[in-house]
Amino acid sequence: MRFPPGFLWGASTSAFQIEGHTTADGRGPSIWDTFSATPGSVLNGDTGEPGADHYTRYPEDVALMGELGIGAYRFSIAWPRIMPDGRGPVNRAGIDFYDRLVDAVLEAGIDPWATLYHWDLPQALEDAGGWPERDTAYRFAEYAAVMRDALGDRVSCWTTLNEPWCAAFLGYAGGIHAPGRREPAASLAACHHLLLGHGLATAVLREGQGAGTARRVGLVLNPTTLRPNSPTPADLAATRRADGVRNRVIDDPLFRGTYPEDVREDLREITDFAFLRDGDLAVTSAPVDLVGVNFYTPHWIAASDAGLDPATVTGGGDSTSYVGCDDVRFVLRGLPRTGIGWEVDPTGLYDVLTRLSDTARVPLYVIENGAAYPDEVAEDGAVHDPERIAYFDSHLRAVREAMKAGVPMAGYFAWSLLDNFEWAFGYSQRFGLVHVDYETQTRRIKDSGHWYARVARTGELPR
Repeated sequence: MRFPPGFLWGASTSAFQIEGHTTADGRGPSIWDTFSATPGSVLNGDTGEPGADHYTRYPEDVALMGELGIGAYRFSIAWPRIMPDGRGPVNRAGIDFYDRLVDAVLEAGIDPWATLYHWDLPQALEDAGGWPERDTAYRFAEYAAVMRDALGDRVSCWTTLNEPWCAAFLGYAGGIHAPGRREPAASLAACHHLLLGHGLATAVLREGQGAGTARRVGLVLNPTTLRPNSPTPADLAATRRADGVRNRVIDDPLFRGTYPEDVREDLREITDFAFLRDGDLAVTSAPVDLVGVNFYTPHWIAASDAGLDPATVTGGGDSTSYVGCDDVRFVLRGLPRTGIGWEVDPTGLYDVLTRLSDTARVPLYVIENGAAYPDEVAEDGAVHDPERIAYFDSHLRAVREAMKAGVPMAGYFAWSLLDNFEWAFGYSQRFGLVHVDYETQTRRIKDSGHWYARVARTGELPR
């Protein structure tokens, strides 16, 4: 199974998960610093320290990228490193770090892809109300201008947001991500303002383009496939509701310039959409050059617990984050599961890509896709992870099948380059192509990393 010439092979990371050094060189606190320091919020009390020490070890990590043969490195920029309070004076030391990183990546012949926001909102902005406040979107646009001026001469591909659904709903409704709030109405306002910030930042990033400075701009979404557990009217209706607050509440403002009427009706007892102002949807639906897709697992939806084996009902979908769907249940179907407990079903990725292609109508890139397993260093000094190789293989085959169906797929980025801080799971879950010993910060390319390197170099999946 061969991919066409020009298909881009990459690997992804995010700032808070790998950089460490969370108080170094003028960096201000983020909501994830505060959240992870709150007892009971993160498994084992883990925090962003030490991460993978990418802040000082980035030259070693860039060399590893070269060994892996990747053509692009997707990283995120820590807003609190650049503007410690989210606004006002710029921290030159923060700019300097990303200057050095981008130059090192380019010198290695790798294309840097920058993401402006991967969930690490400066704590000062959260103290002022966070994403539920409209002002945060304008502060985000100011930050985008700073980064455009700093890196826009060398970074040609930008994504504004990573997974706005998670930032809005896991953080402000479910309370399982920073800032840990459980306010359904606020989560919907946060979602809208994230999309508004995306639109404003998109316009900012396009400013000042000229010869040699052409920039492609998009954002990274994490749509998922939601399937009814049974063909009963109740399960079908529950799936429609869940899809509305999981996928369409994001997709329609971005690509259709509207909010779905059925979603507004479903949520009328939670919000009156007063956060939506005239002209907003023209901003949120500004044309983009590409859309990134993050995918890990699909979900099966039931309307209630009735008739279900309790052992199959999972919190993996987290119904408290699906606003207006507290009665919905997420059901395991007996498929193989990764170490984090997510079922493996690559047909879900195929479905996501074909559906989003019809909606977005721009080139698509898989920006995150991978699996966590309990990796260990073997006696021979290697990390043998055949399950992860099988996961990558099956999902890349789904990508190729989507391309055959006409989806304009342009690239694939593995999650993740390095083992890292995995949000509420702390350091308990390893997704990396490269194993990291957190005590010594020793790096080892796993078997899956060597496998991915061969695929990236040949553009072909082994039989």
